[in-house]
Amino acid sequence: MRFISIADLFRLTRFWNLVIIAVAQYLAAAFLLHRHTAVFTDLSLFVLSLSTVLIAAAGYIINDYYDIKIDLINKPERVVIGKSITRRYAIFFHTFISVIGILLGFWLSWKIAAINFVCVFLLWLYSNQLKRKPFIGNLLVAVLTGLSIWLINWLYQEPNTFVIIYSLFAFFMTLIREIVKDMEDMKGDTTFGCRTLPIVWGIRKTKMFLYGILFVFSVAVTFFNFSYALVPLIYFIVFLIVPMALLTIRLVRADTVKEYHHLSQLCKVIMLLGVISMIFV
Repeated sequence: MRFISIADLFRLTRFWNLVIIAVAQYLAAAFLLHRHTAVFTDLSLFVLSLSTVLIAAAGYIINDYYDIKIDLINKPERVVIGKSITRRYAIFFHTFISVIGILLGFWLSWKIAAINFVCVFLLWLYSNQLKRKPFIGNLLVAVLTGLSIWLINWLYQEPNTFVIIYSLFAFFMTLIREIVKDMEDMKGDTTFGCRTLPIVWGIRKTKMFLYGILFVFSVAVTFFNFSYALVPLIYFIVFLIVPMALLTIRLVRADTVKEYHHLSQLCKVIMLLGVISMIFV
């Protein structure tokens, strides 16, 4: 195996996605739970965030490990495993950082360690089987993403409605993005017998399903906010209503792989805006 570059590792582990996860957890603790600068000296938060990031990175690695052939069709330029990193080393990296993530959980509590272990197992199961089935894989990834925010409530034992709202936000936006990515990846998925929603239902019905998710998402977040949290309306307009309207319009018009890719990237931007909005709450 040739020398593994930092760029290869960054692509393999989706480095910037990991940064967003860590930043989201720190901003949730700092601004939603009002701990502000104290978070920078909080060792428990650091350990929780590090374990979460490691397990997420392991999830990306094992996903790429099982998807080499599909990715060579859908995204050949992004394939790392089998080119610059061998399959054997990929499995080693996955196992090593998964174990470290679980052990870090024990430093906090056996319950966190158990959650981390279950997450590692579910991410393996997703990559090995569930992502090739309709909806259940999408739902699992969305649940795990929402869980990464909700864990801040668990860490500090302070049930906070804002944290719940942002967990819902992360859940729904991830669910939407995962389904959009399935629409983008239909060619490779069809070739290798995957049964994702766009393949089983077709694009039209899948879009209708996404419209329903967008509606439920907007209603759920609005209900929780105006019933319990009361985020100022201006923030709702800037960080939710406008982005959701733009996403819906782009979804209606999307009809090519390139457009679905841009839609997926827009989902990521909306998630980033949601993370940033914690500062203003």
